[in-house]
Amino acid sequence: MLQKQCGNQLRAERTRETSKLIAIIDDDDAIQDSLRDLMEGAGLVARCFGSAEEFLESGSHRQAACLISDVLMPKMSGLQLQTRLRDEECDIPIIFITAYGDAKMRIQAMREGAVEFLAKPFDHQLLLKTVRAALDV
Repeated sequence: MLQKQCGNQLRAERTRETSKLIAIIDDDDAIQDSLRDLMEGAGLVARCFGSAEEFLESGSHRQAACLISDVLMPKMSGLQLQTRLRDEECDIPIIFITAYGDAKMRIQAMREGAVEFLAKPFDHQLLLKTVRAALDV
């Protein structure tokens, strides 16, 4: 009986881990596909958005357990999204990815509470490790 309870507990724990939504925001479809494949290959649930506005309009900012966002995007930037989420008291761990980041952007993002700021191309295993740390998995 104890063994069965432990097994059920383990299955419940795995379900909780895999039900945590990873939101991916990037205006590049290839990056979205690559990151979604990476997350799903690691047993995580991921949903992609082409813009910060699309993410906010979807209501996923109320469900996401972690956010991976490009910094430079048309209209609302990742840094502007970070400010908006903070103002709306949405405490989502944010991992920024960018091909055009500089030290000033990195410092601003980290001061505002970003979990990590990675330059493209980045190490996929480092990103997965960072996501898992943000999820406390």
